[in-house]
Amino acid sequence: MALRIRPALGIVAGVALGLLAGTAQADVKLGALFPFSGELALLGDESWRGVELAAEEFNAKGGINGEKVQFLRGDAVDNNQAIAEARRLISVEEVKAIFGTYSSSRSQVASQVAELAGIPYFELGAVSDDITGRGFKYLFRTNPTAKAMAARTVELITEVIAPRLDVEPSALKIAIIHEDSLYGTTVAGFQNEFGAEANLNIVETMAYPASTVDLSSTILRLQQNEIDVVLQTSYQNDSVLFFRQSHEAGFKPKAVIGGGGGYSLVDTAQAVGADVIEGAFNADVTQYAINPEAAPGIEEFVAAYQAKYGSAPRSGHSLVNYVGAQVILDALAKAESLEPDAIVAAVKAIDIPEGGTAEGWGVKFGEDGQNERATMMGMQWQDGKLVTVWPPEAAVAEIRLTKPE
Repeated sequence: MALRIRPALGIVAGVALGLLAGTAQADVKLGALFPFSGELALLGDESWRGVELAAEEFNAKGGINGEKVQFLRGDAVDNNQAIAEARRLISVEEVKAIFGTYSSSRSQVASQVAELAGIPYFELGAVSDDITGRGFKYLFRTNPTAKAMAARTVELITEVIAPRLDVEPSALKIAIIHEDSLYGTTVAGFQNEFGAEANLNIVETMAYPASTVDLSSTILRLQQNEIDVVLQTSYQNDSVLFFRQSHEAGFKPKAVIGGGGGYSLVDTAQAVGADVIEGAFNADVTQYAINPEAAPGIEEFVAAYQAKYGSAPRSGHSLVNYVGAQVILDALAKAESLEPDAIVAAVKAIDIPEGGTAEGWGVKFGEDGQNERATMMGMQWQDGKLVTVWPPEAAVAEIRLTKPE
């Protein structure tokens, strides 16, 4: 029997239940598993906002056969809690599916819980390729992967940075630094693989804990090796730390390219200063400063976000979760029932052409559950704003790069 959720109930076992406005009598319960506390809380909350907006729009259109959906929040503060919350959402709350999760390592373990229980799990933001590489039946991912992120960073070197510096890509000394969880390790692995294929000169690959409070030795190593281009895959805290300590040390490489995470957050730019982050590149899911012709619906998303939260989106994490949730909710509405196998069949039938979403890509799931039409964009921090600069058809600004003297 499904657990009855009372309108006055705010916290169960210390975990907030995210009741969407006007959905206290909702008949269809879904899980929303994100890091709502801890070091990834800002990124988790921004991801949740996208799901929240998508659900409100979906309910306003009639929901599922006239029944509104209700998202119950689970706090994936770490891997152990992600497992515990996935179990609670499935066994206690009896959700029909789980949406999440932003963090690759937490998605990896939570989705395994869902698979064993036979409950659909929809990953909307985590990028590690291993997530959809396990042959799971009930797991689907709408967003692009670490492989796509790494490919875009290498492309930025070969197609954007080297030509504008008027040098061969192989002449640039490149270093890869990354936080050491599944996320950073996977991206770095593909960067090394694609870099070798492009004949890039990768001098260093260095890992560090995302919780580190000192990157000075790493930066000193980069300086000693006279690194031209730094590739960093990071979360917010270590992104801020890298920029601050590089600035203090006077380390000024010809280019820095981030891999999502902290590089996409307005809060990161505010923490280090617009002048410090100016010119940094970023390979990530679509950010909201993009040519609307390449991302139909982006302007409507930004307007809806502004109206609800009173500010511009803090990063593209809300957008990618909004698009992913939209796509899956629409499929649920078309499913013959909300039994797991019927949900799987409806999701497998999704066929949105490339360029058909506000992310700028389409949706079609492969046999492994990965959206084969998802891709990454190339952005650059300019005048305190993260703007799309690559590929050209999606760009809203010219690339800024100064040739060496």
